[in-house]
Amino acid sequence: MRAFVTGGTGFVGSNLVAALLSRGMQVRVLRRSTSPMVALEGLDCETRIGDVNDGVDALTDAMADCDWVFHTAAISDYWRYRTQTRLYRTNVDGTRDMATAAARAGVQRFVYTSSLAALGVPERGHELVETDQFNIRPRQFPYGHSKHLAEAELQKAAAAGLPVVIVNPSVVIGPRDVNRIASAMLVEAQQGRLWFAAPGGTNFVSVDDVVAGHIAAAERGRIGQRYILGGENLLFREVFAAANALFGRRPPSVVLPRWVIPVAAAGVSVARTVVGPRLPIDARQMRLSTAEIFADASKSRVELGVPFTPFRTALRAGYEWYRDNGYLD
Repeated sequence: MRAFVTGGTGFVGSNLVAALLSRGMQVRVLRRSTSPMVALEGLDCETRIGDVNDGVDALTDAMADCDWVFHTAAISDYWRYRTQTRLYRTNVDGTRDMATAAARAGVQRFVYTSSLAALGVPERGHELVETDQFNIRPRQFPYGHSKHLAEAELQKAAAAGLPVVIVNPSVVIGPRDVNRIASAMLVEAQQGRLWFAAPGGTNFVSVDDVVAGHIAAAERGRIGQRYILGGENLLFREVFAAANALFGRRPPSVVLPRWVIPVAAAGVSVARTVVGPRLPIDARQMRLSTAEIFADASKSRVELGVPFTPFRTALRAGYEWYRDNGYLD
């Protein structure tokens, strides 16, 4: 069998490529000419130069003779861009074209890497489940909104006959996080910057479990269904304490009061007008950091048999990869 993987040079995609190869599958990766290849080093996969926005004809040709398609490519670091035009073009328009191309190519399964973010923010004291829908204003969380819109496109494709299965990972932790998304906190911890934490929290999941969920979704996921791929629900102070411990540092000494967050968010907005997108956080992230965006991943464990890896195990694996590949001083 042959799998076609977009986003294969990224975090989830590269780990998925490694897992598929270990199962004896042939793997074709769609990658941009500018994409760094460090995450694919040592992996015997075919690569095609291209982009999810190249158009339906080019994408159909790229995935020819492939049985499974894993669409992991997306812009998730939206805060690094001054506008969100590219975010929606890649995450929504690109996904629509991928689905159209997959239908033309006659693939057996199309697994889409959505996000827990597409499900919105739960009421206090509740956990997100697969039936939840995006419930905040788009400008408050454009990444989540873009994933919500992409899922809507795929539900249309599923209704038209495309064998789509959607997976919704929470915050992914582990090796090969080359773009420093979630694992950026390891760099912050090493530099002693995690001395405070926001009052909220979210769900964190091992990249190994996410990869297992993708493959299980292709093998036995129900068409048109969503599956949350999640691990532990943790407060940010617990997460930062675990990251600090890897470097022999103390847990955060301050948990910011909720009333401070809007003030801090305003300060971040002002700072971004000076330093631009280089600032590793934006005001929208700050405001969301008061929420406890917890999730219930029991559906994926029961239906797909997705394993559970403790957060600290996944974090240490990410730390060791960063250490061994020069991401830490």
